[in-house]
Amino acid sequence: MLGEQIMEETGKTIGRRVYRDENGTTLVEVSAEGQGKLLGVPYRSFLTYTNELREDGTLCGTAVGVVMSEDGSAHATFTADGLGQFKDKGRVSYRGNCYYQSKSPKWAQLSKVPVVFEYEVEADGSSKGKEWEWR
Repeated sequence: MLGEQIMEETGKTIGRRVYRDENGTTLVEVSAEGQGKLLGVPYRSFLTYTNELREDGTLCGTAVGVVMSEDGSAHATFTADGLGQFKDKGRVSYRGNCYYQSKSPKWAQLSKVPVVFEYEVEADGSSKGKEWEWR
């Protein structure tokens, strides 16, 4: 069951790289940074995700990232998996799941629950996202 919303973020793409893996699959790697609130705590995030363009036109991606509270009192790492769809004007819409790990008291509870997300990335690299606990 979808629980309460725990995060809202705005961000931007800061780098892209296109390459082929050992199987010859073309992949797009994106580095991004964001800011928002996670469980009410203001933070900054840094992440890298890799997308594979699938034959049906969807994007299948994985991400790793770090979240740090603005005051330095909390930090967490995360991994995420998601599917993206191309929309109008170069926008990409993502939906997926995320798993946090943290020993910081403000975010330790996130290590015990899966999280689901939705992200919208504009053609200029700006993004908006939300996350919810999955109970």
